[in-house]
Amino acid sequence: MDPSRNDSKPFVCLAFKLEAGRFGQVTYLRIYQGKIKRGEYIYNARTGKRHKATRLVRMHSDEMEDIEEAYAGDIVAAFGVDCASGDSFVTNKDLKITMEPMYVPDPVVSMSIKPKDKKSTDNFSKAINRFTKEDPTFRVHFDSESRETIVSGMGELHLEIYAQRMEREYNTPVVLGKPKVAFRESLTAECEFDFLHKKQSGGAGQFGGVIGKMRPLPPEKNTKLIFTDATMGTNIPRQFIPCIEKGFRMMCEKGILTGHKVSGVEFVLMDGSHHIVDSNEIAFMSAAWGAVRQVFEYGQWNILEPVMLVEVTVPTEYQGAVITQLTKRNGVVLSMGSDSLWAQVVAEVPLNDMFGYTSELRSSTQGRGEFTMEYARYAPAAADVQNELIEQYQQTQDPQQKKKKN
Repeated sequence: MDPSRNDSKPFVCLAFKLEAGRFGQVTYLRIYQGKIKRGEYIYNARTGKRHKATRLVRMHSDEMEDIEEAYAGDIVAAFGVDCASGDSFVTNKDLKITMEPMYVPDPVVSMSIKPKDKKSTDNFSKAINRFTKEDPTFRVHFDSESRETIVSGMGELHLEIYAQRMEREYNTPVVLGKPKVAFRESLTAECEFDFLHKKQSGGAGQFGGVIGKMRPLPPEKNTKLIFTDATMGTNIPRQFIPCIEKGFRMMCEKGILTGHKVSGVEFVLMDGSHHIVDSNEIAFMSAAWGAVRQVFEYGQWNILEPVMLVEVTVPTEYQGAVITQLTKRNGVVLSMGSDSLWAQVVAEVPLNDMFGYTSELRSSTQGRGEFTMEYARYAPAAADVQNELIEQYQQTQDPQQKKKKN
């Protein structure tokens, strides 16, 4: 990027914040290169859609100053630009440039949500659409099994705030279900697979074989899935490699222990086999499914849970009580500090043990304590927590289904 404040290079900007204003959506743009004029057309690099920046303003607190143009280095707000947070824009539609998006962590808590009044369904949908565009950490999906709408975010308070905004801004009171923590399942040791998918009973058949191994990733990558093609030669034609990766990722949507997503594993494809007539995309995708099932069956699995970084600030006389509370919640105190009036305790605590802490802290400090909490990492859950989760999951499964224990 060229940060020169002129129009010698094509315009490139990033939409980093969205806001609903009195005159429609306000899109905040950070300009990295070139120049934009009021009324100019810009193109969304992700969708290819064209938008007209009908109005450009420079923000001064809550005051807007209309401007005619803006250059690299400026942060401006634009009207008439409908997009999602993190989208890149250019004025030359043939320019294939996208800015590196913000790091967006995966949600760690989910709740069911529904409007109290069925008449509010339209406003409920509008609110959901707006909030998911504004905040990439706020996600929504429909669970076909429970027939419920599920919202996911970075904590219980995060989701409660959006529920309050739906009532305040859209006159749509909602009911939130019990919070559910986004546990993960991961391997603890390398496990090999060798699976052949073969259906050749006359007519068009299916044939695909995969050989390789799945292995755990280091702790700093335990929220990722990695596919590695380590094949040599032509035992697996190149056009079928993406199908194998797709099959692997599909199977990782639901683990064997508790039905949570699989993460922190690498699928290493080393060899395989094909048939000149009967090999196709479905055959190799099915082979990948079978390979992951083998690792489900014979691999060593455990459950990961989100760990939160918690900072508690209380009057000094309550410091000991706070440390005791966090320790009872399986927290690990990282640091402590205090002066004559206030004390601060920093700890890592499993998210599953943090529910209800707000009321406990208020009651134990006479309403004078406060805390902040943010996602830190995923780590293996305690053995008793894992056993309880596995038992709960098995109770929901077909009693004839083979049970897997870690």
